[in-house]
Amino acid sequence: MQYLPRGANFQRSKTLWEIGLHIAGDPSEPYTGNRDMCIAVGSASGDTFKPYLRMSTGSPIVAHAVVAGDIEMAFVNPSGALTQAYRGKGLFDTPLPVRVVCSYPSWDRFVVMVHPRTGIRSLADLKDRRGPLRISIREDPTHSTRVLTDQLLPLYGLSLHDLESRGATFEGVGPPSDERRLNGLRAGEIDLCMDEGIPSGWLDTALENGMVPITLEDEIFKQLQDIGWRRVVIPADRFRGLKEDHACIDYSGWPLYTRESLPDEIAYRVCDALNARSEHVPWEVSYTGIGQTGQDTEATPIDVPLHSGAARWYREHGFIK
Repeated sequence: MQYLPRGANFQRSKTLWEIGLHIAGDPSEPYTGNRDMCIAVGSASGDTFKPYLRMSTGSPIVAHAVVAGDIEMAFVNPSGALTQAYRGKGLFDTPLPVRVVCSYPSWDRFVVMVHPRTGIRSLADLKDRRGPLRISIREDPTHSTRVLTDQLLPLYGLSLHDLESRGATFEGVGPPSDERRLNGLRAGEIDLCMDEGIPSGWLDTALENGMVPITLEDEIFKQLQDIGWRRVVIPADRFRGLKEDHACIDYSGWPLYTRESLPDEIAYRVCDALNARSEHVPWEVSYTGIGQTGQDTEATPIDVPLHSGAARWYREHGFIK
């Protein structure tokens, strides 16, 4: 198929897509604002639009809308957030009948970095700490890293509010390698940093400026794994300045998921479409081929079952058994 299918209708559709990208991608739009897009395919040949397939980006709790039938599919980052929906843990009170259609490969980790001058060797050391502590986190309180932070700190008997009440200040950033963070790291103005997006460069900058990673205790890892997070390792040779392998929380994979009851035909067609249009997808460097999107790999961790229609597509094409 051509990059832009023939016909005036697709020219109009592409124009709408570009308009949507510009509005949603406006740098002045707050992270809790109109930054997400929903792609709808259907028929508007009558006096109303009849949706066949609606796919959106958004927060992990959009899973409720997917299960309710308000939309058919959604992307979530990272995979561990969808696992919580499936298990009914963490963000979710009860298990939801979610299923994976495919997973966009994105290798990533969530790390906690600290400067040795603080004397902090474990997050447990924060329990009795008083006084100034400059912490770099995402400014969007609904961001998935903030969700993980809010799940992690209580395991040490802490919260962001507790830290603030004891003198900590928060340096909020947008993307993980926001210039505000990078400048703060270079100037020695950040004491502690908790975030993902480590391939984007901020971890390199932190290491170059004397910060070191904090390893969570085994019991903490176990409790996070029970919720739906994975314990993984950053190999020492992956980042300049990392002196040894570092155990941390997995932040890989962007599952495109749906509800179990979605007709097989739709999930199958989405997989077929992704394969047919794969040369036009803006893949990350961790992409190794279309079969990877239906398999459990380092860049596509999958702890939620594939939808039956998607599983049939990957089986028929020889990618899974």
